[in-house]
Amino acid sequence: MTKAELVQKIAAKAGMNSKTQAESALDATIAVITEALSAGDSVTFTGFGSFKVAERAARKGRNPRTGEEMTIPASKVVKFTPGKALKDAVK
Repeated sequence: MTKAELVQKIAAKAGMNSKTQAESALDATIAVITEALSAGDSVTFTGFGSFKVAERAARKGRNPRTGEEMTIPASKVVKFTPGKALKDAVK
């Protein structure tokens, strides 16, 4: 599903007259989630799931082209854990 398809479905489900309103709501939601995660907070939607920031330690890896060993630096990644309702809906 693309963003345009998602906006169209949001507008239809929410009874919005305008796709522009639905797109603004989606953009605002994504912006708020992004701000919360970049501040180190987690975001939880009961029944849907939660987004959290996790630390990934530095590790050794190989350049696939040359086979040369290299160190991959530590980083932060976003992890999503689905909630029970979402898991049940997908089954």
